[in-house]
Amino acid sequence: MSANTSSSPKPKGKKVVLVYSGGLDTSICIPMMREDYGYEEVITVTVDVGQPQADIDQAAEKAAAMKTKHYTVDAKEEFARDYCFSALKANGDYQGYPMSTSIARPIIAAKAAEIAIREGAKAFAHGCTGKGNDQFRIEYTLRSMIPDCEIHAPIRERNLTRTWEIEYAQKKGVPIQQSLTKIWSIDENLWGRSIEGGRLEEPNFAPPEEIFQWTKSSEAAKSEKTTLIVSFVEGLPVAINGEKMSPAKLVMNLNAIAGENGIGRIDVMEDRMLGLKVRENYECPAATVLLKAHGALEALVLTRDELRFKKLIDLEWSRMAYEGLWFDPLKADLEAFINKTQERLTGDVRMVLHKGAVTVTGRESQWALYSEDLASFDTTTFDQRESTGWVKNFGLQSRMYQSLVAKHGKK
Repeated sequence: MSANTSSSPKPKGKKVVLVYSGGLDTSICIPMMREDYGYEEVITVTVDVGQPQADIDQAAEKAAAMKTKHYTVDAKEEFARDYCFSALKANGDYQGYPMSTSIARPIIAAKAAEIAIREGAKAFAHGCTGKGNDQFRIEYTLRSMIPDCEIHAPIRERNLTRTWEIEYAQKKGVPIQQSLTKIWSIDENLWGRSIEGGRLEEPNFAPPEEIFQWTKSSEAAKSEKTTLIVSFVEGLPVAINGEKMSPAKLVMNLNAIAGENGIGRIDVMEDRMLGLKVRENYECPAATVLLKAHGALEALVLTRDELRFKKLIDLEWSRMAYEGLWFDPLKADLEAFINKTQERLTGDVRMVLHKGAVTVTGRESQWALYSEDLASFDTTTFDQRESTGWVKNFGLQSRMYQSLVAKHGKK
């Protein structure tokens, strides 16, 4: 077992707060903080944003076994309300998938910072590698909240490999689930589940069924169609089939419903912030359904120009959210426009889920910019004769250009 073990800077204080998931990367940070970085007290913070309860309990058990002072912070409702639904209003999407991991990192880091303030600590550690996006998201948030903090990232700083980490964990008696043959790296929250690592990194490797937990394959999904109605108030989903729920409960219930119907599996080649192309597998059943419903309601309510311009705003919002710039003033500026458009976005969207497909079959709103009287072929309220002059002059300059091309014989 070998690695770059260059000397670490001496800590400024005795305490270090470790952003702790309970996985391999963060677990090996505990002995490293003590033995290599010289901290007397390691404080582990696990933030519950909707990962399985077994993972939350397991992280606490591991922390106890490794004798850290441990905090578990329940942030599910806050995450759903202020992060997932903010992403929904912005139609949050990065290269074809609903962002989940990226929007969870700011709240996780923020909760860790709150614990650090309570504990009087100014040093942090996290398990990010130097290749991924989370290092940017977590450290940006920590420095935004505690500008003079000290941050350690052992995997990045020592250029460690996953194989080295597993061997180190075994040597130090750190309890882990990964092995050299089953090396999946999984991240879960209410909005989505990402699976990577091992052969999943190969662009042409067919993912085995064992990696999926939230969704059934289209073949194994229930044969009966599922019809549901999503109700929105000012851009926010508030009820499923007439049953009102809290944000977190609504998302969790919809994850189960959509997952049974095979909705939400996404396999993409993703461009990370550092320019690396990586293969990612995601499960995001609730997010897939809600984004579809939200888009259908926007198409009914917003004007053509609002829809056109909002696509640009949504795209920029998604980029900033992907990069973890949650507290950037431009993001707040974009949200001022987004939230204004959502004031009229109240209504219901009817959908059918079946064998991996989600189809909108109806939508209604008191703010609908639709008039049957004007649009129907069987009414004369819209006087068709008045379109004659409009049609005659449509594309006038383009037609003039084509005439000049024909006259002069060149383009």
